[in-house]
Amino acid sequence: MLSDVQKSRTTVDIYGVQYIIIGTESPSHIRLVASKVDEKMREISSKNAYLDSSKLAVLTAVNAVNDYIKAKDRIEQLENELKRVKD
Repeated sequence: MLSDVQKSRTTVDIYGVQYIIIGTESPSHIRLVASKVDEKMREISSKNAYLDSSKLAVLTAVNAVNDYIKAKDRIEQLENELKRVKD
């Protein structure tokens, strides 16, 4: 079943390469995400200038997923604390 959600096309620049991102998020959200990815790639590259763009992209993804898992765990911990306080 196809969704009725409208998709937008947003052109972004990540680490000097233009990408067209198609999705349901707002263009401003997509630009924010792309900006954060670009920022992280440049940060990692500045400390590891020898990395090619493929390895740099993988390390950026590893960093992003690590941050996501930490945030998810923290949210779960806070939700459990909130439950205990309410009970």
